Amino acid sequence: MDIKSKIRNIKDFPKEGIDFKDITTVLKDKEAFNYCIKEMAKNLKDMDFDLIVGPEARGFLIGAPLAYELNVGFVPVRKPGKLPAETITYEYELEYGTDTLEMHKDSIKPGQKVVIADDLLATGGTVKSTIEMIEKLGGEVVNISFLIELEFLKGKDSLKEYNVESLVKF
Repeated sequence: MDIKSKIRNIKDFPKEGIDFKDITTVLKDKEAFNYCIKEMAKNLKDMDFDLIVGPEARGFLIGAPLAYELNVGFVPVRKPGKLPAETITYEYELEYGTDTLEMHKDSIKPGQKVVIADDLLATGGTVKSTIEMIEKLGGEVVNISFLIELEFLKGKDSLKEYNVESLVKF
């Protein structure tokens, strides 16, 4: 299936000069969405891991169904103030500003193997902050899976020590 053709491109969103890759067109297409999750799961099915971690918000849309498909737990990474229990926090740079993410302190136990799943790899800021929190809690990142990778932003270059996979590349 040609997933690339199903992703809508929105110029100058959220600000001028950014070409936003909108996956809502994939999510609403049951066959395309199912295909994406199944294909991403194929790459992980023989890997030894305990949890999938998904950063807010589109990481939930990819990570939760992927965790369900692979019969593993799912851990959400949220924006500040959204998680009810004690959290760890990490601030990071985006391609168009800064942001902060949080994770429950008890969400990952030392030694647990983790896959990070998200919709898009751009500069790598979101995933690097997620890695920092996972490793601070004693988890081991064994794979990072993206639906889309924007190769021209070279986010993968800052993740060389990790196994990174992307279903679609622009």
